[in-house]
Amino acid sequence: MPNMQEIRERIASVQQILKITNAMYLMSSSKLKKARKNLENTSPYFDKLQVTLDNILEHTPHLKQKYFDRRSKIPEDKRKKGFIIITADKGLCGSYNHNVLKQAEKELAKAFVNNCYIFVLGQVGRLYFTHRNNDVDHSTIDGEFLYTTQNPTLYRAREIAEIVMSRFEKKELDEVYLIYTKMEGNEYAPKTVRLLPFERKHFGLDKDGTLKKLPKASFLPSPEEVMNYLIPNYAKGLIYGAMVEAFCCEQQARMTAMDAATTSAKDMIKDLSLLYNRARQAAITQEISEVAGGANALQNMEN
Repeated sequence: MPNMQEIRERIASVQQILKITNAMYLMSSSKLKKARKNLENTSPYFDKLQVTLDNILEHTPHLKQKYFDRRSKIPEDKRKKGFIIITADKGLCGSYNHNVLKQAEKELAKAFVNNCYIFVLGQVGRLYFTHRNNDVDHSTIDGEFLYTTQNPTLYRAREIAEIVMSRFEKKELDEVYLIYTKMEGNEYAPKTVRLLPFERKHFGLDKDGTLKKLPKASFLPSPEEVMNYLIPNYAKGLIYGAMVEAFCCEQQARMTAMDAATTSAKDMIKDLSLLYNRARQAAITQEISEVAGGANALQNMEN
């Protein structure tokens, strides 16, 4: 059994860890509330934007637009695919990063590795794919795509959208996918969403999948120009929504992990306290035995 000094030092060490985990829990809770508030404040605009795109496509069913170009003539093994993968900048958030990276590996396994381009948000994912590609000749990582996932903003989402849409327009990419963690209630799971090219079925068709029949409408200067303005903003909204969702899930995962760590620390302190009391009781008993033995020895000497 360790002595009382060792047990006291262990209890003090665990108490320090308890303070850290509790502080991290409170910080994650605060960040989660802020991120959810920002998403709630901006989502009405992008919801209205989606309705507007829906109405334009309903009135112009034969509209040709560059962001809807599926490039069906390009064979599957020649298609250049980009993956925007959103991970965390830090650990201590349970299986959050592991699940995202596992989903990314699953999607990359489906694609032809020589035509894959990876755009990583988050230091954890960047380090993972850098080490992975050093070991195995695989997909291309964009070295200039250095974005963090802390405090997602519309400005950052616009920059990311401009980069991938510019490459899509130049035909450097034929498809772009978002891989992030989506929150559904109190549960969260990794998800893959295709960002480019857009499909008409994304925008409110009839239940049978056919385009709705509506009266003619006029657009100034033209439907193409309107869509050229609206679609980049809509893409920015999709990326921003994914960034905020991922950030919320990261904070939720960290809260869960820190809550479990705090509970474990409290249980450990309780066990160590019992062990300390036992050691203290044993020391007191030993001291009493030594005093009693000395008294008996002195009494025997006097007799």
